[in-house]
Amino acid sequence: MARVLRGEIRWADLNPVRGSEQAGNRPVLILSHDVFNDRSGTVIAVALTSQPQRAGFPLTLELPSKNLPKRSWVKISQIRTLAIERIGPRLGRATPEELAQVIDGLNEIIGS
Repeated sequence: MARVLRGEIRWADLNPVRGSEQAGNRPVLILSHDVFNDRSGTVIAVALTSQPQRAGFPLTLELPSKNLPKRSWVKISQIRTLAIERIGPRLGRATPEELAQVIDGLNEIIGS
């Protein structure tokens, strides 16, 4: 498999899940650094959804990437560590500014 890089948007298999976790095959935004991804066999990612979101920042952030097939929102509260085997093909890449906004939202939720 090709390297999984920070800022990439990739398909991922999020099943099985429990409770209110995002399920199914869906795009995720990779947050973890490349060295972590290479060495750990896992990645840290947040799920995307194509369903319009009522909750605003910091819980969700619209991702206006031209590479995505549908209008999408990052569900910042849906952060997960995923085995590299769950990660599929690349869909695109977030801009550095978009990635920074997601990290800012995560810091709002968990505290910095």
